[in-house]
Amino acid sequence: MKKQTMRRVLSYLGHQKLFLTLSLLLSALSVVCSLYVPLLLGDAIDGILGKGNVDFDLLWKILPKAAVLIGISAVASWITATINNAITFRVVKEIREEFFEKITRVPVSYLDSRENGDLLSRMITDVDQFSDGLLMGFSQFFTGVVTILGTLFCMVLKSPLIAGLVVVLTPASLFLAKFIAGRTFKLFREQAKVRSEQTGLIDEMVGNRKVVTAFSHEEESLEAFREVNDRLTHASLRATFFSSLTNPSTRIINNTVYAVVTFAGALSVIAGRLTVGSLSALLGYAGQYAKPFNEISGVITELQNALACAGRVFDVLSYEWEEPAEESVTDFVPEGRVTAEHVAFSYRPDRPLIRDMNIDVKPGAKIALVGPTGCGKTTMINLLMRFYDVNSGVLSVDGTDIRTIPKPVLRKQFGMVLQDTWLAEGSIRENICMGRPDATEEEMIAAAKASHAHSFIRRLPQGYDTVLSHGGEELSAGQKQLLCIARVMLALPPMLILDEATSSIDTRTELKIQDAFQTMMKGRTTFIVAHRLSTIRNANCILVMKDGDIIEQGSHDELMEKGGFYKELVLAGRNG
Repeated sequence: MKKQTMRRVLSYLGHQKLFLTLSLLLSALSVVCSLYVPLLLGDAIDGILGKGNVDFDLLWKILPKAAVLIGISAVASWITATINNAITFRVVKEIREEFFEKITRVPVSYLDSRENGDLLSRMITDVDQFSDGLLMGFSQFFTGVVTILGTLFCMVLKSPLIAGLVVVLTPASLFLAKFIAGRTFKLFREQAKVRSEQTGLIDEMVGNRKVVTAFSHEEESLEAFREVNDRLTHASLRATFFSSLTNPSTRIINNTVYAVVTFAGALSVIAGRLTVGSLSALLGYAGQYAKPFNEISGVITELQNALACAGRVFDVLSYEWEEPAEESVTDFVPEGRVTAEHVAFSYRPDRPLIRDMNIDVKPGAKIALVGPTGCGKTTMINLLMRFYDVNSGVLSVDGTDIRTIPKPVLRKQFGMVLQDTWLAEGSIRENICMGRPDATEEEMIAAAKASHAHSFIRRLPQGYDTVLSHGGEELSAGQKQLLCIARVMLALPPMLILDEATSSIDTRTELKIQDAFQTMMKGRTTFIVAHRLSTIRNANCILVMKDGDIIEQGSHDELMEKGGFYKELVLAGRNG
């Protein structure tokens, strides 16, 4: 899993080749300058050893050079850090855009099978954690690699024996870091999983605060939060504890390397094979050689956390789904005839819902779907809109299997007004014109008047330019639904779906809306899901559903005369 994640990260980094090249070149420049400084200082030390043996001319030549090199190294490091920031946030930007595009294109079934909080956690928290780790890794990686190679080269020039000792001892540090990192990756993945549970719980509690308060469920909610918070604390402490072992462990080995260099160098000075200045340079290189290992081990927590979070993000990005049929239709403007032939569908294979549905709806007909909760009414709407595809049988519009119609093309032929309203953050004008951005001002106002939304819109501070925030929380449920109805009335596609479209509207306003609906539905095939008798009484045909099957169909009067299940529902509604 970690190798696949790393390959995926590298593929994103490959899109930033120019910045990567600049970062590598500037890192090399910074390191070369910093590596040359110990050589100069070593020569300076050799030039001041011995009583009355201070070579001031040599010092005046060396010290300005060292100052310039230190300055160049500092500027190159600053520019490198700026470029690494750009690389990191460009990669994060690309991942977030791809993630958002993914969740807007995957089937609804994929989203229905996952918690909103988990997806939010992956897109926001996990990507942020990945960003932090990637940035810290970049800050150490290029400079660290060049430093290690450069210091080894310089030590070989000064003393091949001491360089050999360093190379022999180095693998111990690498193996130890790899061993600990391999154990901590799983722990950080578990931490990210529990964190997504916490995000989901918070999202659920905040989004449903009124319900929680109404049922005095605060204490239970707090207890649930404490439980997941305790698990997150435990997972975080375990992951951080094990990963934090890396830095002190590698420092012990690196300090041992430094001690070996000091001891071997001192013996070489005594034997006359090295000067004191050369020993000073070697010790400087030993410190520089150990520094990248210490820095990388110091951020191992962030790196492992970043890879664990990146893996969760890539799990979503890697999701592929198979379309049940080739979408071959490109131009589709239907009259509105809808037929279902032996349609079967279930959300889960072990729980059949619709077994053998057969209907034939003529263009312009008004079809009402009624039945108890869970009978399949909303499922029928999901199938018509291709939120889900049928398991078997054929669902057709004007004789064309809807699985051969691209989803965007098919959905443009339907106008939906749902019980659950949705308004985008923006002006009222933008929300009404969502389905027809090219509509004129007159057409928009006419649609608002037809839906009886115009009167309350005029009373708002900026009228149609009033900006809605957070899904229109400043409006009542009924006002939001009127705006959704106005949106459909402006678009007026050839087919309509009204799913409890007037459930949040008072009875007086509903009577006005019914007149508007009659005008809107004229000549358009309409599917109506409603419990109110006033909404379905005038339907051409009422489909009575139970346990996924259509058990009765006919007009209101015909079904009442039959005295079957529909009559029971009507009488129960009246008595209720």
